[in-house]
Amino acid sequence: MKPKKIKILYWSVTSLFCLANLFSGIAELFPNQQALDVMKLLGYPAYFLIILGVAKILGSLAIIQPKFRIVKEWAYAGFMIDYSSAAASYYFVNRDTFGILIPIVFLAVMFTSYLLWKKVEGIRNNSNEKMEL
Repeated sequence: MKPKKIKILYWSVTSLFCLANLFSGIAELFPNQQALDVMKLLGYPAYFLIILGVAKILGSLAIIQPKFRIVKEWAYAGFMIDYSSAAASYYFVNRDTFGILIPIVFLAVMFTSYLLWKKVEGIRNNSNEKMEL
């Protein structure tokens, strides 16, 4: 695939992922009764939604920004922990494999974004090496 197409695909997938998490984070800062009921069902305190909301907002901003690579890596790691924990929590409480699909889909989109980011970084590094020669 051509570098330009990889960059377009990366920014498309990443923008959608970050927007979804940004809106989710904002919603978790102002939880409705359904969100509070889910936390209670899973055995988490209600204030955990605030923590998740702040983490999702900061994580989305960290992934979108292009400068601080290590912060971006940690944001991807945080989202991996968030969504894999959500899937595991829901499965262990409900024993329902259908209920874990949404976190698994988010994980797939996140990994797609991450892998495309690594390809974009590789393209950028290769073009910088050619310029130095």
